[in-house]
Amino acid sequence: MDDSTLTEQPPERSLSDVHSTISTSHVSFWRRALAFSGPAYLVSVGYMDPGNWATDLAAGAGFGYRLLWVLVVSNGLAILLQTLSARLGIVTGRDLAQACRATYPRPVAIALWLLSEIAIAACDLAEVLGAAIALNLLFHIPLFIGVIITAFDTLLLLWLQRFGMRTVESIVIALIVTIASCFLVEIFWARPEWIPMAKGLIPRIDRRTLFDAVAIVGATVMPHNLFLHSALVQTRRIGKSVAEMRDACRFNLIDSVVALNGAMLVNIAILVLSAAVFFRAGKIVTEIEQAYQLLTPLLGATFASILFGVALLCSGQSSTITGTLAGQIVMEGFLDIRVRPWLRRLLTRSLAVIPAAFVVYYQGAQGTYQLILLSQVVLSAQLSFAIIPLIHFTNDPRRMGPFVNGPWLRWTSWASAAVIVGLNVWLMADQLSKWASTAGTGAFLFWVCSLTVSVGLISLLAWITFAPAVERWRLRNPVGMQTADAEALPQPEYNRILVTLDHSPLDREALAHAAALARAHEATLFLLHVEEGVTSQVYGSLSSTAEVEAGRAYLDELVGTLKQGHLKVETAMRHSPDPKREIIHYAREIQPDLLVMGAHGHGSLKDLIFGNTIDPVRHALDIPILVVREARRGRKR
Repeated sequence: MDDSTLTEQPPERSLSDVHSTISTSHVSFWRRALAFSGPAYLVSVGYMDPGNWATDLAAGAGFGYRLLWVLVVSNGLAILLQTLSARLGIVTGRDLAQACRATYPRPVAIALWLLSEIAIAACDLAEVLGAAIALNLLFHIPLFIGVIITAFDTLLLLWLQRFGMRTVESIVIALIVTIASCFLVEIFWARPEWIPMAKGLIPRIDRRTLFDAVAIVGATVMPHNLFLHSALVQTRRIGKSVAEMRDACRFNLIDSVVALNGAMLVNIAILVLSAAVFFRAGKIVTEIEQAYQLLTPLLGATFASILFGVALLCSGQSSTITGTLAGQIVMEGFLDIRVRPWLRRLLTRSLAVIPAAFVVYYQGAQGTYQLILLSQVVLSAQLSFAIIPLIHFTNDPRRMGPFVNGPWLRWTSWASAAVIVGLNVWLMADQLSKWASTAGTGAFLFWVCSLTVSVGLISLLAWITFAPAVERWRLRNPVGMQTADAEALPQPEYNRILVTLDHSPLDREALAHAAALARAHEATLFLLHVEEGVTSQVYGSLSSTAEVEAGRAYLDELVGTLKQGHLKVETAMRHSPDPKREIIHYAREIQPDLLVMGAHGHGSLKDLIFGNTIDPVRHALDIPILVVREARRGRKR
């Protein structure tokens, strides 16, 4: 890859309707920074959606400030991974889904697509339930009806996109500011304890806090956000030179740090509010509605609950916008198909609405809270299948050129992936044990199904983790691989080697190769020369002209030279206007083990004028053919 420009571009465009629609060619630093800002804010919405509310409320009410460190660590992981995602999109011109489809075998790509769709459905589930709960709290709309209403917000993004990507970003930022403002007021009323908050930044985890800790990781670092960010950065009009891409990477890093730290502060505010109000009062929060109802009496502020409900509604709606975009990117990137946006959104939203409506109908509000928590754990379980491909792609110098991850970034990213995978394995083992203990007589069937799915997921994870390393090792060790392959190959034996001659300097090139093989295998050489002159065409084998005599003398000379090298030689001369036909007939007559032919390197025009002998012969015969190319002057053979 050239140091000044990156020329390789993919044929497809991510989010083609808004691709490169925002100009970044501003002289002022601040104007350029403002032009690049936006994608990370859309991504940050996923870090403060209703799923985060459920996990933060549960962690704060159950353990006080103890899990604050998880939010800080998760935010650090988020900044790292979102930066890698943005860099992948800027440098390669592909989003993460397109890169997976272009890199992996189709079965692997389809498996990753299905897992990504499951992750989006889990995220959508939290958005549906969060919006339904907010409608219930603010307008007393029954939860079941609220869930049904959320099915029709599929048209929201379609309507907003008519006004351009900048309009969508502005609306989302306005919703984020509203959420942050609501919690700023709530925190002021709650008056948290600063010393316990500082202690909460010290990492501690055990079996009791594991589920909530991993749920927070799943709610904070979302897999679909990695696909989303790599596509959103391409809405900016970026040049193709290294310098322009480096500027874009730097401005997007600033955008990510500011936006994601803002999202972290919102999450900290939710957890601190829950700890300061519910944990301090000894209240266990098992429903978001319960938190809404307890805020006013515990804080003594009439508008506390209303602000909570408004923030929740803004959170659900803003998450709907980004969830829609993520679903479009994943489906189009992995499958390379274009589905009508309203239809794709309707299908994805249906996957979330149906289980949500079922749970609300049969279990009520308490069931929705547990379902939101479970959806975040599902998101965390899917996270490894997005992180590992992203790390591999950004570690690949052939793909990233001068923007490839440096050593410290490689180790940091792999360490982050190891932490996430380790936490998920721990959580899955713990949860499977709990569910099996309540399965009763169906425990055996439960374990069979669970282990089957687990083995499949672990196998897929192992493949995407180690297959690129094995491929790189194979490319770096070609000699060892060729030796191993050669030992497994059959050893051919040549007893009869046929060489076709055309009375040209190329004959000696062909004979040199044929003689070397004949000596190695103690084979007999069969030399065939076909005369194409007019006399030969008319009289065939009865021809006797100076040209024919010269041909016979030429063969005799070659035979003498070969016999001096103690080689066994037989000759044949044929007369025909069609040399390829005579070669085929003679080969079928003597049944050689190898045919050696010379090639002058004619192009398609010369083949049209002079004819092509090699192709018809190789199609007619089922023996190995060695084609010897005429050596160029000044070049060693």
